[in-house]
Amino acid sequence: MSPRLDVYTSLWAMQPHDQSGVKLPYEAVVEKVAEAGYRGMALDFGATSAADIKRIQPMMAQAGLTPFLVDFPKTIEALRPTLRMAKDFGAPFVVVIGQVMPLSVAGMIPVIRAWIEMSEAEGMPVLFETHRNCITNDLYSTLCLLDAVPEMRLCADLSHYVVGREMTLPIPQREMDHMSRVLARSDSFQGRVAGRQQVQLQLDFPQNQKWVELFKGWWAEGMRDWRARNAEGTCVFLCELGPPDYAMTGPDGREMSNRWEEALTIKRWAEEIWQGLEG
Repeated sequence: MSPRLDVYTSLWAMQPHDQSGVKLPYEAVVEKVAEAGYRGMALDFGATSAADIKRIQPMMAQAGLTPFLVDFPKTIEALRPTLRMAKDFGAPFVVVIGQVMPLSVAGMIPVIRAWIEMSEAEGMPVLFETHRNCITNDLYSTLCLLDAVPEMRLCADLSHYVVGREMTLPIPQREMDHMSRVLARSDSFQGRVAGRQQVQLQLDFPQNQKWVELFKGWWAEGMRDWRARNAEGTCVFLCELGPPDYAMTGPDGREMSNRWEEALTIKRWAEEIWQGLEG
């Protein structure tokens, strides 16, 4: 089977999904996501209870949507129930935003290896998301972890590193090379455009276009690398435009753009990038 791209959205991003501020019931969320042509939804333990995740999964299954789980384990063992739930759900993997955060890379290495060994024992792959306020918080320490743990695979949300390192345009080649190393170890990609100080920019504002083009280039690079090492299988791209406080708001507290429409735009971009690599 030739490789394919599956585009997901996030349940977190659907609560609410636009500037109306209305949180749709889960039944309506599932229907809307399925009708838009997404392959599935990321179910995030940082934003949704385990009880609600168990409640929405059968609705997703009935609509033909696949879940993957995003966990924030605060201990090594805390990841195990999520791995088992994901296996029961037929998820492709679990994304780990690990809350066990040693100060040194030497202290991080056994934590990462323990989670990988647990995932292998449970038969459910794990990807470590490049995310702030977790074990992969810093770009440089994450690069050291990649060197030390060759089996470590990532879920690339590069928005966190752009903000975390306050990257300026044009980004120096040294930093671009660092991001390429991250992309080369990533088996899933997340769609959000960040700037130096803001983790989620409006896609159609003229002043943000330089950042939009940067991220589209990174997504293309990541997909190209993924295809080069995978003759078959599924590449997962997640449109994850979060609600406030990720989404910027005006003085009236209302979001400054329609995230549902923006997510569909990112979905289209991802699909176009993938199609452009087919030849």
